[in-house]
Amino acid sequence: MRKLLTASLSILLSGCLGMPETVTPVKNFELERYLGQWYEIARLDHSFERGLEAVTAEYSLQENGSVKVLNRGYSSEKGKWKEAIGKAYPVDDEATGYLKVSFFGPFYASYAIFVLDHKDYEYALVSGPDTSYLWLLARQPTLDEKTLNHLVEEAAQRGFDTRQLIFVDQSRNLP
Repeated sequence: MRKLLTASLSILLSGCLGMPETVTPVKNFELERYLGQWYEIARLDHSFERGLEAVTAEYSLQENGSVKVLNRGYSSEKGKWKEAIGKAYPVDDEATGYLKVSFFGPFYASYAIFVLDHKDYEYALVSGPDTSYLWLLARQPTLDEKTLNHLVEEAAQRGFDTRQLIFVDQSRNLP
């Protein structure tokens, strides 16, 4: 029984590090350039972010080589900010935009950057383990319409249901 439980747990945990077949993490990734604050422009809905606006993610390198992840969003319903702190590590190598992220102890999920503005690191598309997880991130609280449409189309071509995207109200983060 114990072996079955251990095997089941291993399968469950490793399954969270997969990604959709249509997603390939970017190469020539520079973690140092990815660090800093990102604004969530759009996402697919999940309970851990439901109802949040002004969502940001901040990435910082720690002394032990891990990346500290600080996710923050405002709940209008509760009238307060919600924060989650996690850690991330490269899965393959540091030159591939594929990380494993944990907010809950030993449980890791995939974080696959599959579209990235390699020139300026101004926007990114990120997938989780399957096509129900998608984030469109940018360095500014808004994106121009042309870039936004391009990124939504890129996600749609890879099988994400972009009709279900939630476009995040970033007005609390505007000057």
